[in-house]
Amino acid sequence: MRPKGTATELERRRRRAVELVEQGESPGVVARILGVCTTSLHRWRRMARQPNGLDARPVPGPTPGLSEYHLHKLERFLLQGAHKHGWPNRLWTAGRVARLIRDRFGISYHPEHVRKILKQRLGWTSQMPQLRAREQNDKEVERWRDDEFPRILRDAWRRRATVVFLDESGFMLTPTVRRTLAPRGRTPILPAWQRHDRISAISCVTFDPRSERPGLYFELMPAGLNVRAEDVVAFLRQLRRELPGPLTVVWDRHNIHSRSRLVKEWLAGQSDVVLEDLPGYAPALNPDEMVWAWLKYGRLANLSAQDVAELRDHLMTELGWAVFDGELLAGFFNHADLGVRL
Repeated sequence: MRPKGTATELERRRRRAVELVEQGESPGVVARILGVCTTSLHRWRRMARQPNGLDARPVPGPTPGLSEYHLHKLERFLLQGAHKHGWPNRLWTAGRVARLIRDRFGISYHPEHVRKILKQRLGWTSQMPQLRAREQNDKEVERWRDDEFPRILRDAWRRRATVVFLDESGFMLTPTVRRTLAPRGRTPILPAWQRHDRISAISCVTFDPRSERPGLYFELMPAGLNVRAEDVVAFLRQLRRELPGPLTVVWDRHNIHSRSRLVKEWLAGQSDVVLEDLPGYAPALNPDEMVWAWLKYGRLANLSAQDVAELRDHLMTELGWAVFDGELLAGFFNHADLGVRL
């Protein structure tokens, strides 16, 4: 059923009323049946004599309080960052934007309406900001991406080596809490252990410069144990068996990596393994970081495991599937924006 009161429905009623009167029905009876006054009925009959006189004429909605000119200025203000307008950081919330609109344009909006304006008229979305260490040297990161990584790729190509991006992480029994759906005003409860039980893991995203095929290898540590230098060496030994041929290992400057005595001793007997360090405080350059983000904030978000055995099962299942998902692995690599697209 078409909703009563729309322009299309009103046109249908006008045409039906005129049709009934033209067929000989009393105007008073037709007006009473359709719920209109006879004056309107006579006006419709006059309108019907004009071409398209009874056509639907949708009534335009209210004029937006923010004109296109205001909207353009608003976006320019927003792109400057919230810190330029008196807040302690660059990030915008709906409440902050509502206050900015009120201060700059004298228009008061509820924050939820501001959220709709940003989404529908500016194409903005709610996003999780990425943390960036203040210690990070942006020029060093740019130099590594533009100069060092192309050199690493050229060297790997010459040596017919596989490039290995390696990293470690830990997974707590306490879940990573993310947004979920629930009735308004009824915040859901997620029962969870507050113990510090954890499982440490080590993994690597691999890349063959010749075939351009990504790969994933991983190892989970016994519950409660951190990844140590000897675990890194054991993982590299296993990787040598899985990936015969030269390797170029790219990782951060953690003490259990290039600086470790055990790693240096192992490397002394591996003439076809080259170690390369990432710039300091630049985890975003490592595609393996995306493995952990995908797990913690995606696949295992809100997981409230009963114990570390259940947590391990979930980790094994998700990582096991990821090993065979080429598109997912390519996404991990491409997210690092290293100048090579898979």
